[in-house]
Amino acid sequence: MSATAVRPEEQAQILQLVRDFAAEHIAPNAARWDAEKHFARDVIDGLGALGFLGMMVPEAYDGLGLDTLTYLKAIEEISAADASIAVSVAVHNSLPSQMLLRHGTEAQKERWLRPMARGEKLAAFALSEADAGSDAAALRAEARRVDGGWVLNGAKAWVSNGGTADLVLAMLRTDAEGGRRGARGIGCFVVPTDAPGFAAGKPEDKMGLRASNTSAVYFQDLRLPDEHLLGDAGSGFIYALEALDSGRMGIAAQACGIARAALEHACRYASQRRQFDRAIREFEAIQFKLADMATRLAAARALLHEAARHRDAGETVTAWAAMAKLHCSETAMWVATQAVQVFGGYGFMRDYPVERLMRDAKATEIYEGTSEIQRVVIARELLTST
Repeated sequence: MSATAVRPEEQAQILQLVRDFAAEHIAPNAARWDAEKHFARDVIDGLGALGFLGMMVPEAYDGLGLDTLTYLKAIEEISAADASIAVSVAVHNSLPSQMLLRHGTEAQKERWLRPMARGEKLAAFALSEADAGSDAAALRAEARRVDGGWVLNGAKAWVSNGGTADLVLAMLRTDAEGGRRGARGIGCFVVPTDAPGFAAGKPEDKMGLRASNTSAVYFQDLRLPDEHLLGDAGSGFIYALEALDSGRMGIAAQACGIARAALEHACRYASQRRQFDRAIREFEAIQFKLADMATRLAAARALLHEAARHRDAGETVTAWAAMAKLHCSETAMWVATQAVQVFGGYGFMRDYPVERLMRDAKATEIYEGTSEIQRVVIARELLTST
């Protein structure tokens, strides 16, 4: 599926809009939200009202119809202000929205995708379980077919937006217990969070991204009619892996935003902090550190934008997405660590922003597939094509 590139002047306007919104409504509150573990649903709704919850949804379904490159640049802008807000926006845009767009019926798109694109409903994606993380196909939550629909039972772990979403796209086993079909025995279901039998656990107490709601979700004899099944009953896991290409690029953009914020804070601090009767920016050791931070960030962003160009051309981007997610996340962690070092003792204190950025950066190396899984994916794609 190819995408039409947004004209440069339109892209500039879109990015200026999100930059202004982030500067006014997000950045001034990020430290407080982190400390209080506050999920700012009103801010998410504000972004939705501007169209930023339907960035890659076509205008025919009330979305903005942006290309991948413009979408990723917008995610970076939000992430530079607060990565917690960005992850909620990125998950909604890249996983449930894209799965409904690609595999939903027209009735499903009208019922769920359209209000999601308008920002009226926030969505979550539920694949992992307590015993099925990197080995996601080993999930155990089940959907049992009954007359006219399905009955869902089981639990999902680490669901972003899990306790705040209006809809959850959940992967559950549809094969029989005595005849498991592995990855081919999993279906995807659209689960309204107000359905009887749905419950969300308490928000997880995380190292970073503390203002992003992450929780377990539970299904207990939750009944859904047939129209809540997305596509084929045995293809949900395949749909999820397909959507993860887009999801991983969103996390890569988030990582670039974190790294950018860390670099900007480090540059400002180096100009303000004085030691030995001069600003520390005058010391070559600091200059070289800042130069390396900027160079690695530029390289990471270039790789991500190249992946976006391939996706917008309609190409398969599994390897590109994994490479971008791997390199951008490890760059974010490295740059944030260097920023803490530039701040010295103050960098270790919660009164200064780079401490939070370092904690947030770590998450990007873990979720949507760890760095180790990204290397497995990249190697598999390389060896399959040779």
